Amino acid sequence: MMRKLFVAGNWKMNLDEADATALAGDLRANLSGDQVFAKVDVAVYPPFVYLPAVGKVLSNSKIQVGAQNVYFESRGAFTGEISVAMLKDVGCRYSIIGHSERRHVMGEDDVLINKKMHAILQGGLEVIFCLGELLSDREQGQTEKVVERQLRNGLMAVEPADMSRVTIAYEPVWAIGTGKTATPGQAQEAHAFCREIIADMFDESVAQQVRIQYGGSVKPENASELLGQKDVDGALVGGASLKSDSFTGIIKAGLNL
Repeated sequence: MMRKLFVAGNWKMNLDEADATALAGDLRANLSGDQVFAKVDVAVYPPFVYLPAVGKVLSNSKIQVGAQNVYFESRGAFTGEISVAMLKDVGCRYSIIGHSERRHVMGEDDVLINKKMHAILQGGLEVIFCLGELLSDREQGQTEKVVERQLRNGLMAVEPADMSRVTIAYEPVWAIGTGKTATPGQAQEAHAFCREIIADMFDESVAQQVRIQYGGSVKPENASELLGQKDVDGALVGGASLKSDSFTGIIKAGLNL
């Protein structure tokens, strides 16, 4: 089944407002034309404080804006947190959850990530749900065990009808920001495994519709081969999304498949 590619840029805690809005403006200029967006959905995830400014630059364009994280409560005494309603209020369409840095630096577990999953879906946004193994997991032959646990726990009690608003992002932790990249074969193997688990949890039609992005040192030089894999439906891009030419290079690699 041919699924529309989805390439997203996670800007993490980089760029100031001037740089973020300038980058958004460059992307808007470089990605004009219906032929691009007929084949690839594009989104960027700036830091919370720059969401309104970036959203303004990208208003009335086909480049969507999302958040890097969200909290599961709708309101209350949760200092420093951001709700789904707040994200919608500033024009977000997506939120990332489960990113490896949230899991392994901030200590978020599967239970919390599942709460966020339900909050986002109930609140009307779309989810980019990240998962992936540590280098130690891969070296010990635990990749599938870890990925299956994260996938089943993160999607626990999600309704099949809501899966159309869920994108999976497989990110081997050992390949994020390290310059190391999973081989196309490794990426395909992990993505196909994710699709098998989704089919088991829901059904084959849901599994074939769900988009699964690859994340982990994606750049223009390796994008075509990665995006050309049968079960790789896009990329969640970190460092290479901070420069317009490299990010658009990845997106345009998807146009030539």
